[in-house]
Amino acid sequence: MNKHAYIFPGQGAQFPGMGKELYETNPLARDIFEKANEILRFRISDIMFNGSAEELKQTNVTQPAVFIHSVAAYNSLTDPKPDMVAGHSLGEFSALVANKTLLFEDALKLVSIRASAMQQACELTPSSMAAVLGMEDDKVEMICAKVQEESGEIVVPANYNCPGQLVISGTMKGVELALVALKEAGARKSLLLHVSGAFHSPLMQPAWNELSGAIEHTKFSTPICPVYQNVVAAPVMDPNEIKVNLENQLTGAVRWTQSVEAMLKDGAVEFTESGPGRVLQGLVHKINKDVKVNSVH
Repeated sequence: MNKHAYIFPGQGAQFPGMGKELYETNPLARDIFEKANEILRFRISDIMFNGSAEELKQTNVTQPAVFIHSVAAYNSLTDPKPDMVAGHSLGEFSALVANKTLLFEDALKLVSIRASAMQQACELTPSSMAAVLGMEDDKVEMICAKVQEESGEIVVPANYNCPGQLVISGTMKGVELALVALKEAGARKSLLLHVSGAFHSPLMQPAWNELSGAIEHTKFSTPICPVYQNVVAAPVMDPNEIKVNLENQLTGAVRWTQSVEAMLKDGAVEFTESGPGRVLQGLVHKINKDVKVNSVH
């Protein structure tokens, strides 16, 4: 059966002016923005529409902004009928609103807690992330494991974005050592990312402690369609399983390549990216160049 998948971007998709056109042209989207301003107790929409790139980079703004824009874009669609959903990292929260596991209000509160908890975790240990291009995943995994074993530093695969593009995450020293080893082993290119710390690594454990408590106290309903979750790259329908996977996502890898492959295997023929930017469209095409992709933003 031909299935329609809806996918939602994560941190990094933000840009000045994001969501402004949506706010001005769609009453349902406008309601979402205003509801968000109320919940967060500051006018995040003003920063999204008129703020600088620098202002949008503040973690307490970035993550809620991308989430709000993604849900507002999805809500602007006329009667969307998702057969499956997935989100890249932060985008998993947007996906869980789309498949009715979470209410928008509850998801936004969790996103806000997640953003500040991650920021605090970043401040505890100097850490970073780097993109590694042009190398097989298993080779990158092997080199990271070897660097960890030999140096005692933390460095792990964090984002499996598409074949030949894997992001690693860890302590400053761990990432530095891994980049040297990866270059020697023949990686085509590697570059440090401008992020505040080592997302999706064991260094996010303090954030996990905080977010998991909030998740446990939030109502998760049975979804209307499966969510392909980052840490398991498989369809999940059970609310308790969804909770556990959402908690573990903070310290575990985003298995995006594997998630898209699983969706394709389960019948996805069309992917609609909902939210700012078109990053995921590009990644899906690199995973399978024949599949139909489009976006709503």
